[in-house]
Amino acid sequence: MNLEEYFARTGYKGSTEKQDLETLTDIFQHHIRAVPFENLSIHCGEKITLELEHVYNKIVRRKRGGWCMENNQLLGWVLKSLGYDTSFLGAYVFNPHQNAYATLMTHLVVKVVIDGKAYVVDGGFGVSYQMWQPMELVSGKDQPQAPGVFRFTEKNGVWYLEKMRRKQYIPNQSFSNSDLLEKKECRKVYMFSLEPRTVEDFRFQCTYLQTSPDSLFTKKSICTLQTTDGFRALIGWTLTETTYNYKENMDLVEFVTLEDEEVEKTLKEKFNVTLERKLVPINVKGSYTI
Repeated sequence: MNLEEYFARTGYKGSTEKQDLETLTDIFQHHIRAVPFENLSIHCGEKITLELEHVYNKIVRRKRGGWCMENNQLLGWVLKSLGYDTSFLGAYVFNPHQNAYATLMTHLVVKVVIDGKAYVVDGGFGVSYQMWQPMELVSGKDQPQAPGVFRFTEKNGVWYLEKMRRKQYIPNQSFSNSDLLEKKECRKVYMFSLEPRTVEDFRFQCTYLQTSPDSLFTKKSICTLQTTDGFRALIGWTLTETTYNYKENMDLVEFVTLEDEEVEKTLKEKFNVTLERKLVPINVKGSYTI
């Protein structure tokens, strides 16, 4: 494991000398545009493990992506190796279909402190809820970014993340009522406390999420990657390409349904992902919006 190999994977060629917000943002943006948020291992007979060396080998050497426990663990290692003051936090993800936060802490994020200011760095959420810049950990302040306006709100020691989106233009009207489309303008994303966590706190969740029939991740095969002007997502056989601010206060959302034989070719061409085992796509309706 070495930083040069990681930076070759993400294409980052900037400075590593300064532990400032500008450098952090640049490293972070290179990560989310090179490393997909994906759960494809579950659907091609591989086991997801949390050992850092395994995560490094999967993402850096095999050029795969991962979910939050993989992406953010790797990011945390990179930032700590560079001298940043980093720690892990655990979050409870909001389920829009149940209109409730999960009861299981399944989402791992990174907290970074720079010059006394705390920031949340999350490279493992994907689709339109993927932040593009570290978010300052401050309550009630709108933080506009390319994907939309994010905001933290703190109540009694619990922090809540929400996001306000733009209007959506969907050329393929047969998808205008797709369950993948977020209908609300303002969406709750997750809640968390500032209690420091370790990777060990996520062992059970890692197993549960890839084996339980109730898990979102066993119901959908997901691969999503941020681009310079939006994001791409392949969920089951549905490929979505979103362009932020395509027109004033409007995002362009393009849908296409792939045939079986197009799935792996699309993974290679659109996400730079080559699988070693046969993928079995799946997309059970509900519980996931882009």
